[in-house]
Amino acid sequence: MNKKIIIVTPHPDDETLGCGGTLLKYKKENHDLYWLIVTGMGDSFTKERKLKRQKEIDTVANIYDFKEVFQLDFPAAELDCIPMGDIVGRISQVFSKVMPQIVFTPYPGDIHSDHKVVFDATMSCTKWFRYPSVERVLAYETLSETDFSIDPDANGFRPNVYINIGGFLEEKIKIMNIYASEISAFPFPRSEKAIKSLAYLRGAASGYEEAEAFMLLKERIE
Repeated sequence: MNKKIIIVTPHPDDETLGCGGTLLKYKKENHDLYWLIVTGMGDSFTKERKLKRQKEIDTVANIYDFKEVFQLDFPAAELDCIPMGDIVGRISQVFSKVMPQIVFTPYPGDIHSDHKVVFDATMSCTKWFRYPSVERVLAYETLSETDFSIDPDANGFRPNVYINIGGFLEEKIKIMNIYASEISAFPFPRSEKAIKSLAYLRGAASGYEEAEAFMLLKERIE
């Protein structure tokens, strides 16, 4: 049975870093995929740069075969200055329209404040009595954000779900390279070597050649 799956991302490229192989796997299994991008480029960016980013988003969306892409265009790196109710309200509208069964959200301990805000707002939209379609909620990890958290009191990202992405890693790398300004040479964390290394590490922890790891936050089983 196909599922409606939505990935909520603070910024474009988070979907590929955190769930690229998983999305490609779900695509092959004919699930209905949706992408919710919370932030957009602000007025400090040129028209040309904004058009380039939109082209990247459109290209990536086409590869994953998303049924629909929702762009809320809140200002990046400023989500903690926006009333939480405004963000929750916009995400709620999308969830009410899509009625997803599976939700992917960023990990709340990421060093980027946008990730924490998006997590909190997304979780507000998973209450069973308002969003009864939601069956499963997972947090994904994002290279250069999840692994750079320096809170000494945080428990850190502790995955308990591993998805075999064997056969999809090379395509994930190709998709990431579409975001030319976001990827660089190793030891930059958003590099081909780092992405592959994490996939092998998560694979070694779960018995697969290559894997992506998640934290299961909520699950409802009939």
